[in-house]
Amino acid sequence: MGKTTGFMEYKREVPSDRSPLERIKDWDEFHLHMPDADLRTQGARCMDCGVPFCHSGVLISGMASGCPINNLIPEWNDLIYRNLWRQALDRLHKTNNFPEFTGRVCPAPCEGSCTLASIDPAVTIKNIEVSIVERGFEEGWIVAAPPASRTGRKVAVVGSGPAGLSAAAQLNKAGHSVTVFERANLPGGLLMYGIPNMKLDKRQVVQRRISLLEEEGIRFVCNTEVGGPELPAEKLRKEFDAVVLTTGATLPRDLPIEGRSLKGIHFAMDFLTANTKALLVEGSDFITAQGRDVIIIGGGDTGTDCVGTSIRHGCRSVSQLEIMPRSPDERAADNPWPEWPKIHKIDYGQEEAAALFGADPRVYLTTATRFEGDDDGNVKAVHTVQVSWEKNERGQFIPKPVPGTEKVLPAQLVLLAMGFLGPEQPLLENLGLERDQRSNVKAEYGMYATSLPGVFAAGDCRRGQSLVVWAFNEGRGAARECDRYLMGTTELP
Repeated sequence: MGKTTGFMEYKREVPSDRSPLERIKDWDEFHLHMPDADLRTQGARCMDCGVPFCHSGVLISGMASGCPINNLIPEWNDLIYRNLWRQALDRLHKTNNFPEFTGRVCPAPCEGSCTLASIDPAVTIKNIEVSIVERGFEEGWIVAAPPASRTGRKVAVVGSGPAGLSAAAQLNKAGHSVTVFERANLPGGLLMYGIPNMKLDKRQVVQRRISLLEEEGIRFVCNTEVGGPELPAEKLRKEFDAVVLTTGATLPRDLPIEGRSLKGIHFAMDFLTANTKALLVEGSDFITAQGRDVIIIGGGDTGTDCVGTSIRHGCRSVSQLEIMPRSPDERAADNPWPEWPKIHKIDYGQEEAAALFGADPRVYLTTATRFEGDDDGNVKAVHTVQVSWEKNERGQFIPKPVPGTEKVLPAQLVLLAMGFLGPEQPLLENLGLERDQRSNVKAEYGMYATSLPGVFAAGDCRRGQSLVVWAFNEGRGAARECDRYLMGTTELP
């Protein structure tokens, strides 16, 4: 695919980002776009590799290798190289309902498993993907496409995040009447409130797609807690022919150490959600980092987003504590291609902190031992210690404090970004659903049927905290099985 010798002739290039010191002054997206000619050159690097691992979508060593929604990557790379943008968009939409989202926020496991990446920098798959879909919007190729007829079946989707939107889009395409219930004031779930605006613009990108889905006939009901007094779960089951649960895994992991009840200590998602809401809804309250020393406990995308948000507030300093060691600069011997590359990366938040404060904010192999407060009950410091990972009597690696490495860091704002334990339980208990050992909804992957007939589950509430692209995979799969349940057969992929 692409140009036969392109991978030998052209180097990997990605579009420039807005400079860190410029972009921290606003909430606009920081990624820029490449000219079409440069994108065609990058598409030319796609190899005729025989076995394109990039769209395999399998788990290796517990991590995604290749695209979980099986995007036809070599095909649309070749079409871009040949300047056939409309055909490339058609190929992209065969597997992906929302490439404008994955092209912005997916960590691109496709690039980690790119055959070229075994010897050279990978093909710029993610950048080409978002460029294709944005070209589609610019040219007017992407328009509402309501189904030609309706089946008379009604489906409720609970949760409007990535899994919910993809399930709703596919079920609507099959002709069912779909209503999406969302407890927040705006639809989009993680896409609307979990990811900061500088990574994914809410009005220009998220709302654009929501509006299209509405034009296609999908109904969004916001400010509604399914399982609450206004809409009991059993009422939902009686009024709809099927229900798809896509509530996410929103129960955050806590840090129950001394001083946890002090004011100024918040879960990261509460911080990020309130900030985005304040950008969208005038007068909304939010947790400010302005003028404060900020300590973020936990790494990953959520921790990075807290760094970038705190800087835009005008924090005095920011540090990010990670209990794990720093990843190597290159693949370790036990992390071969085409596994997801577990290597050191500098994300946008760390890049901004380095530009503003002179150093990467991450502190590795470090954990908090207690929070210290002032006389008014506000947090004022975080006590930390370095750790080493050692095996216990059962052969498990656990962190052990290293004596003499204790430190006290000033902090007037502490953000807990240590991941999530699973879905919130009240709705699941209300329905009486079976759950697995990790408290997720019990439903077999590929089938998505729960212990209740006509009730399906997909995304993080079924598999646990995971990638946006896995949520799209599961939402599409749950829609397929829901359609089969309603109609006896299905044509959905």
